[in-house]
Amino acid sequence: MSGKGAPEISVRDSGDLRVAVVAALWHEKIMDGLVDGALRALRELGIAEPTLIRVPGSFELPVAAKVLADRGHDAVVALGVVVRGGTPHFEYVCQGVTEGLTRVAVDTGIPVGFGVLTCDTEEQALDRAGLEGSREDKGHEAVTAAVATAVTLRTVAEPSR
Repeated sequence: MSGKGAPEISVRDSGDLRVAVVAALWHEKIMDGLVDGALRALRELGIAEPTLIRVPGSFELPVAAKVLADRGHDAVVALGVVVRGGTPHFEYVCQGVTEGLTRVAVDTGIPVGFGVLTCDTEEQALDRAGLEGSREDKGHEAVTAAVATAVTLRTVAEPSR
């Protein structure tokens, strides 16, 4: 089962953070669940006015995340869904999105929450989308991870010169 062994994450003092969520449009029902979970997590963390933008698909998430990181957000959360089909498309998109989002985080120093579902079936994605009856809420989890990391990074001292 996915999610087994997940840590309990407690986040404090995050209400002043600027957080953006970028979400794909493909697989509307699944994406609605991921976005709802992400926005709920932001409300629970006291982040009242997050930025939310939508892009056509998961492949477009990295470039949008980069722009949001460059425009002063303290954390960015990327949400998408890629469901395996009968062609190598799945591998190319998953690898591109993962490498792209990793690059955004490392190059900018801004945490990027990875809320991209990479599933074999639509049923697996629905089970992780935070919908009624889902076993997991990956939109909520991605926000919590990104915001917790942003809060932690605030404690890292600037190097003395």
